[in-house]
Amino acid sequence: MSERTIEFPGRTPHTPVAVNIEMWFEGSFVERIEQAAALGFPAIELWSWRDKDLAAGAEALKRHGMTATQFTAWGFGQEINDPDFPVEKFVGAIREACEAADLLPGCDRFCVVGGNDIPRLTKEEMQAALVAKLRAAVPVLEQARKTIILEPMNPFNHPGHCLYGSGDGIAICEAVGSPWVKLNWDLFHMQRYEGNLIEAMEKGWPWIGYLQFADSPGRNEPGTGEIRYSEIFRKVRELGYALPIGAECLPLGGNARRGAE
Repeated sequence: MSERTIEFPGRTPHTPVAVNIEMWFEGSFVERIEQAAALGFPAIELWSWRDKDLAAGAEALKRHGMTATQFTAWGFGQEINDPDFPVEKFVGAIREACEAADLLPGCDRFCVVGGNDIPRLTKEEMQAALVAKLRAAVPVLEQARKTIILEPMNPFNHPGHCLYGSGDGIAICEAVGSPWVKLNWDLFHMQRYEGNLIEAMEKGWPWIGYLQFADSPGRNEPGTGEIRYSEIFRKVRELGYALPIGAECLPLGGNARRGAE
């Protein structure tokens, strides 16, 4: 058995992993970082930054030589796909997210969720409103050298959402037209919505700002479902992906050590 299997299962030999500390561990921000470090993970990702002691977390990350890849800057419940939603409120939140990211070692991107369906609007109207918000944030992103990663969902886990799959995600990024706005390419969502993972990933590569994984349909670690992740990760390396890949999955049975293995 390898050293990784026995002592540090999160220290993968080829593609580094950023473990999602919200889904894998319990406790305070620092306690979750310590649990990730104990398994050998080189990086973490998180959801909202607003309920975290970022200074303490940054100190813990630096102590273990770890980084934070990304967090959620704009989540569910605030519909930026509504033309009536104030642009200034979204841009202000992105400015705050840039300042928060500066506190975490290695963190130069953050996730944005597009919003749920608004009954009075068509999909095209909602996505146009989303493009307008993202365009307005670009000057802030350029100045801070931070990247928004917009996340398409899937209709089984997130019914009634305004953004599913690679096609609409790419179209939105192309309409924004900035290298500071890309996609959070969650392979779990992509598999549940459209499949054809490798070809879709190759086509969407210019707009992929971050990769996440979980097996389908249970959203547990690779090897628990239908996705052949050995081939996916081989293609990821071949395409030249340079960041840790986000483990936004639930360890089967709550066993974090077994999930990391």
